[in-house]
Amino acid sequence: MASGKQEAAMAYWKENVRLLITLLIIWFVVSYGLGIILAPVLNNIVISGVPLGFWIAQQGAIYAFIALIFVYVFKMNALDRKYDVHEE
Repeated sequence: MASGKQEAAMAYWKENVRLLITLLIIWFVVSYGLGIILAPVLNNIVISGVPLGFWIAQQGAIYAFIALIFVYVFKMNALDRKYDVHEE
């Protein structure tokens, strides 16, 4: 493998891993931080008759996970195009 290609591949995987770690941290904060640890505090806020901590644990986390999937797809498509490894 040529040196330029090898450096591009390493840069691609470095950005890929950075994206994955960022999204996993967000996933952890939403699911564990907001859904479990901060739920009692957030339950003091009531929206439409539902405590916010309960809503985040039951529904909000699902919406966050779906949003993370779309962010991952969008960012990976951009990353693939940047390093010319995209599929058409």
